[in-house]
Amino acid sequence: MSGAAAAGAVPKGRGKLPRRALIWGGAVILAAAALGWGVNDWLYGQYIESTDDAYVGGNVSALAPQVSGLVTQVAVTDNEAVHKGQLLIQLDDRPYRAALAKTRADVQAAQAALANLAAQETLQNALIEEAQTAIASADAAVTLGLANQTRYSNLASINAGSVQQAQTARATYKQNLAAAQKARAALKAAQAQLDVINTQKAQAQASLAAAQAGEQDAALNEQYTQIRAPFDGTVGNRAAHVGDYASAGTQLISLVPATGLWVDANFKEDQLAHMRPGQEVQISADISPGTKITGIVQSLSPASGSVFSLLPAENATGNFTKIVQRVPVRILLEGNAGNLGLLRPGLSVTASVNTK
Repeated sequence: MSGAAAAGAVPKGRGKLPRRALIWGGAVILAAAALGWGVNDWLYGQYIESTDDAYVGGNVSALAPQVSGLVTQVAVTDNEAVHKGQLLIQLDDRPYRAALAKTRADVQAAQAALANLAAQETLQNALIEEAQTAIASADAAVTLGLANQTRYSNLASINAGSVQQAQTARATYKQNLAAAQKARAALKAAQAQLDVINTQKAQAQASLAAAQAGEQDAALNEQYTQIRAPFDGTVGNRAAHVGDYASAGTQLISLVPATGLWVDANFKEDQLAHMRPGQEVQISADISPGTKITGIVQSLSPASGSVFSLLPAENATGNFTKIVQRVPVRILLEGNAGNLGLLRPGLSVTASVNTK
C-alpha cells in the first residue's frame, strides 16, 4: 500500500506551476497593454481634444416671397429633392402682369413724345436756316437801298433827278433796315424756340427713364410671383398651400442645401490653447458611429458662445459662479461627408481634433 501510494502521489509544488505561469503571463500582458496605452497616450493621445457638444450645420434658406398674393400652385412636396432654378411656389401674377402692361404703355408714350420733340427740333433747325437766309437777303436789300438813297440824293442836289425819287429811295432804305432787323429778331426767336425744344427733350428723356424704371420694377414684381430654388437641395418645413394669401416676407418654405455641410463643435476654453485652422479632425456621428468621417478645422470663433447669446451673462454682481466657457469651432467636412445624405443639419456628432 505504501508503495502504491508512493507511486500515485503527485510531487509537491508541481500542480501550482501552471497557475503561477498563467498569473505571471496575464500580468505581463496587462503590463504590456498599459505600456502600449501609455506610449500611445504620450505620443498621440495627449494632443487629442474631443467634445460631444458638436452639431452638423448647413446654409438652410427660409424662402419668402418679395411680393404679396394668393398661392396658386405649390410645385413640390415635403422632403423632395430639387435643383437650382426649379419652381417651388407660384403666386397669382395677374395683377402684376396688368401693371407691367401699363408701364410698357407708359414707356411707349414717352418714346413717342421724345420722337415728336426730335421732329420739332429738325423743323426748328430748318426755320433757323430760313431765318439766316432771310437776314442775308435783307442785308443785301439794305446795301442796295443805301446805294439808291445816296445816288438819288446826289442827283436831286444837282437837279439831275427829282426830289420824289430821292424821297422814295430814302423810304425804301428805311424799309430795308426794318426788314433786316425783323429777320434778325426772327432768327433769335427761332433759336430761343430751339432752346425750349431742347429743354422739353430733356424732360421727355427723364420721363422715358422713369417709365423704363417702372417697367423694370413691374417686370421684377411679376418674376417675384415665382419662388424658385436658389440652389440644389431638399425641401423642408413647407408652410404654403394653394389658396393661402402670402404677404411679402412671410416664410413659405425652407430649402436644405445638397452640399457644403459643416460641423460646429463647442470646445471648452482649456482645450483651445493649441488648436489652429488646418488641423485634422475625426468625427463620429451618432447616426452611424462606425462610419469614419474626417474634417479640417476651418476657424475658431472670435468670442465664446455666451457673448453672442440674446442675454449675455453679467458677471459684475455679488453672486459669481465660474462657468467653463465654450468656444464654437467651425469644421469643414471632407469628401462626400459634406453632402446631404448620412449627415443632416442639426445632427449630433463627436469631434476629436489632433492638435499635434
